[in-house]
Amino acid sequence: MSPPLLSLLGIHHHRHPVESQSPFKAMMTTQAIGNLDHPALAPYKTMKAQHDHHQQGIFVAEGEKIVRRLLETNFTVKSVLLPEKWLESFRPLIEPRPEMVEVFIAEKEVLERLIGFSMYQGVLAVGVIPAPARLEEILETAPKPRFFVAVDGLNNSENMGVLVRNCTAFGVQALIQGETSSSPYMRRAVRSSMGTIFRLPVVETVCLAHTLRALRDLGIHTVAAHPHTDKRYLSQARLDGDCCIVFGSEGYGLSPEVLASCDEAVAIPMANNVDSLNVGSASAVFCYEAARQRNRA
Repeated sequence: MSPPLLSLLGIHHHRHPVESQSPFKAMMTTQAIGNLDHPALAPYKTMKAQHDHHQQGIFVAEGEKIVRRLLETNFTVKSVLLPEKWLESFRPLIEPRPEMVEVFIAEKEVLERLIGFSMYQGVLAVGVIPAPARLEEILETAPKPRFFVAVDGLNNSENMGVLVRNCTAFGVQALIQGETSSSPYMRRAVRSSMGTIFRLPVVETVCLAHTLRALRDLGIHTVAAHPHTDKRYLSQARLDGDCCIVFGSEGYGLSPEVLASCDEAVAIPMANNVDSLNVGSASAVFCYEAARQRNRA
């Protein structure tokens, strides 16, 4: 894709450092936690400092299923923290990895003292946020009809994670993260996504409205999920071709500039005494309808 078009798309690249991976197998290191001040444990001690982690280009995955899903990807993993009873079941996932992974062993009581709150399973890992996906490459390689979701001003991490899970469940090919939205790699977002964020390409844009207008110029139908419209309902929207569905925040919805950059705005029909759904629920309804139409086509 030509450089001028990349500029039109408003895409921001290489926000996070990319760590190279050696083709040679690296043995994992295993150690019991004796000193809670070990430097490598710092991300676990500051789990509530999600924005600091994001600035460092790392994220924390928590929970047995989510950590397993992380280890099954080619994401760079810095360390794993778990009780000894989990070690042997995780060893086959850790040992073959190309990067050196520090494995810290701690029983539940020590682990909770380290992180500062109670956990049910006590399995955590620190991963490296990958470089943003390149929208121009996705446009060239994604099977048609292409299916994207964009978010504008979405800063609730739990809702972001649920939206990511819905996107993955219904075949969305990329998430376009607007400049006013929080990262889907925030700890609570990763947890709410149940690790599905590891399978969804994320594109970061410096101007979502600009990117949406460029997508329209490429023939991709942009649809605003907008509850305050009585002109068109979801069942009337054509979502079986190339499309991008745009979601806003619960409190403020879509910005006027982003709304004006979409081809149309559609709403989910609801009873008169309900004015909206949260973005997690709305994204499930929209993405299901798109998948239904596409499977029928």
